[in-house]
Amino acid sequence: MIDRAAVRNNANYLRNVRPIDPEEIAEYIEGGAHPAVVRETLREEAFDLRLREREDGAFEPVPDEPVAAPGWAPTAFPEEYSFALEDLLVREFGANWHRGESGAELREAVRRLKDDYLYGNDVAYDRVAALGYAIYHLPAYYATIGYVLDDLVENALLDRTLRVLDVGAGVGGPALGLHDYLPDDAVVDYHAVEPSAAADVLDHVLGETGRNFRPTIHEATAESFLGTDGGGGPEGGDAAARDAVPEEFDLVVFGNVLSELDDPVAVVEAALGRLADDGSVVAFAPADRNTAMGLRDVERAVATPESGVSAYAPALRLWPNATPSDGGWSFDVADDLEVPPFQRRLDEAAERGSGDEPGEFVNVDVQFAYAILRPDGKRRVDVQATADRCARMADSEDHVTDRVNYLAVKLSHDLSDGDNALYRVGDGSQAVDHYLVCTRETVLNDDLRAADYGSVVFVENGLVLWNDDEGAYNVVVDDETVVDLVAP
Repeated sequence: MIDRAAVRNNANYLRNVRPIDPEEIAEYIEGGAHPAVVRETLREEAFDLRLREREDGAFEPVPDEPVAAPGWAPTAFPEEYSFALEDLLVREFGANWHRGESGAELREAVRRLKDDYLYGNDVAYDRVAALGYAIYHLPAYYATIGYVLDDLVENALLDRTLRVLDVGAGVGGPALGLHDYLPDDAVVDYHAVEPSAAADVLDHVLGETGRNFRPTIHEATAESFLGTDGGGGPEGGDAAARDAVPEEFDLVVFGNVLSELDDPVAVVEAALGRLADDGSVVAFAPADRNTAMGLRDVERAVATPESGVSAYAPALRLWPNATPSDGGWSFDVADDLEVPPFQRRLDEAAERGSGDEPGEFVNVDVQFAYAILRPDGKRRVDVQATADRCARMADSEDHVTDRVNYLAVKLSHDLSDGDNALYRVGDGSQAVDHYLVCTRETVLNDDLRAADYGSVVFVENGLVLWNDDEGAYNVVVDDETVVDLVAP
């Protein structure tokens, strides 16, 4: 057995002198050691030593600076991941996987999964379902995580060494997106929790990640891994497996899985208990009404004034000690991806009637609801409303037909059909849906249109009306209204 302490001590000395060569360290180990054993030991210790392995096999320190914004805006699903997925499909079904019986099976699996999500049914993944899921969802989920991480990176809250727990990792969309989002000099200790047949797909696509993205897949349920089922926690009674799991994580990801959990609040609370003090829980879900509102319900149950957990983004609480209780159907929209070849093949091989349109098996829309939760109370922007300057949305009933001021978070893109621009907003106190309706844009209120999703705006002199048809408040923004961007 190699003297790990000696390897660590020599690595810590050399890190300040020159790149760390395993062959050089092998010479310094008493009794000698094989360079390959030293290299593997350095890989195992690299995270704690903040070392990254270079392509030439040497190791060097990871920079201390946090991750900088990479300008994440993918236009297509990367080819190497497409090839990896198609390799699996060919292995499973042959070169014509998209045709005949196998193609029909995959298309039926996609249809079934879409219906299950739409109607809130329990979702089960056998081998075919996992591959169908990958064909339909992998590209968009790959893109989604980078847009969500941007909210952390803008405040320098993502380190270059990361311990990541991916709960319900599925077929690997969030994992691959995280890998490509991070810089080449990052080191990731990645742990995936995935009990279904999707774990095999995940394992295969993770083979395309770099040497400093070190994955471990735990084929367990979220409840068993996090101990909410009363069991032994990670890997049950296997002490060696438990020892390989970090005591705490810097990032816990729930990518499109909350709607599949029996008690998502309990699982997220358990995940928060496994976070480092400055860590984040990142959750996202499809933009459809049920899953998006379900995610927001979990956020509101967990991030309360009593818990001390903050809703870091995007649905900021702008009033102290307030928790919203409106419908909460809010989602962001990014640019579509190019249609990947595996989706095109499956779609083009489908049998259609004369009135059927192509595209049933193409999914390149990047639309997602998300929440970032932090135990340290931090929020993306440290802005709060005050009663001397603006009204609470919780009190809008008292202001119907009045002109008032609001501090608001923009929680949608334009929802109109081309008439008056319509934006969902909130301030963290609202019990009923609120919308800003721009009936006349001027230079004094055009910040409303220009503001990004999640931005904070100050609305001065908005006209409060009740929309009985929608059961919501419409705040009219017209030529008497001023809208200022407070925080982008």
